[in-house]
Amino acid sequence: MGHFKYKNGVLFCENVSLEEIAHTVGTPFYCYSSAHLRERFNAYEAGFAGRKHIICFAIKANSNLAILSCLGHLGAGADIVSGGELFRALRAGIKREKIVYSGVGKTAEEMEYALENDIAMFNIESMEEMALLSKIAENMGRKAPVSFRVNPDVDPKTHPYISTGLKKNKFGLSMDQALAAYKRAAADKWLSIKGIDCHIGSQIIEMSPFIDAFRRLRKLIKEMAKMGISISYVDIGGGLGIAYREESPPEPGDYISAIMEEAADMDQAFIVEPGRSICGNAGVLVTKVLFTKENGSKRFYIVDAGMNDLGRPSLYNAYHEIRPVRKVEKEGVSETDIVGPICETGDFLARSRPMPRLTSGSLLSVMSAGAYGFAMSSNYNSRPRAAEVMVYGGRFHVVRNRESWRDLVAGEIVPGEGC
Repeated sequence: MGHFKYKNGVLFCENVSLEEIAHTVGTPFYCYSSAHLRERFNAYEAGFAGRKHIICFAIKANSNLAILSCLGHLGAGADIVSGGELFRALRAGIKREKIVYSGVGKTAEEMEYALENDIAMFNIESMEEMALLSKIAENMGRKAPVSFRVNPDVDPKTHPYISTGLKKNKFGLSMDQALAAYKRAAADKWLSIKGIDCHIGSQIIEMSPFIDAFRRLRKLIKEMAKMGISISYVDIGGGLGIAYREESPPEPGDYISAIMEEAADMDQAFIVEPGRSICGNAGVLVTKVLFTKENGSKRFYIVDAGMNDLGRPSLYNAYHEIRPVRKVEKEGVSETDIVGPICETGDFLARSRPMPRLTSGSLLSVMSAGAYGFAMSSNYNSRPRAAEVMVYGGRFHVVRNRESWRDLVAGEIVPGEGC
């Protein structure tokens, strides 16, 4: 899979053995391939073929500073959904004029922080949000650059928890609401209309939902033009899926090329917000087998990574391929549950997975874990979060230290009142 390949029976990331990393930093740990990040970003670049554009990486997918810095050096902007993500983007050196602020629940403090830092625009998702931003802009004496997130009511054909473009979803404004919002914003002297935004979901593996949504967006843009409202940016969102198992999603370049063909008569600059499709297959989670347990015909591998480290299998019943870091003979293959140490029945990385016979201390690599892996991890059961490592060819660097037990209680205060 990409830059994770077996060499002499051992799984490598680029030119570094995952066994070597495990020996150095311990387990569990996340490992990322910088080469994969570069290749996927450049694939998006190629699709635009000279059209004005900004590739705004969706920081929610993976917010590690080393990843953000890598993409920033390639020219990426950022799609953010919180003040903390804005802080990370700026800290990583991403240019503020390439940052767009999405999300349904921006606070007044976050709006002020973003205005102070002159970001490209706010993707507004409700009329009350627009009113609050206008008031804050007036108090600060500066105009707020805005676009509106439009909900096109398109079925993205993905997991319902990561669908965002249907009427029943909490995101964006309907097409009719959007026209009213743009008209109101045009009359507000503290708002400056910059663009329009549309995002229909995540892990989308077909082109038709993207094309359908864009055609509806283009129609709305034409209606806005008749009202005298012009825009400089068209934000087509993100959501392109990756191969976790047997999926065959479009390649980034093909996806962008198809949209640009639909937009041949448009002169606006385009924004795209990829996350998973850039970093998903750039990362793995490496974990160690602690114990083998058999209950009748059922076998369990109890490993040192749990649902607090990688929540997708428990949250979405998501599939991640799991490979032994060191290849073993296929004898003894049987259906196995790979479970963690968390005190929950839902704590699993895989269920009924055909696996070879392994012993305590064996390493496993959970593939396609570069997106929504560490970013969604927690300290549940008071477990320190895993280390993160980035590989650069034949070298690796720890880009986030493993948390310690002391880190778990940092910031907590016990009052002197007793009970």
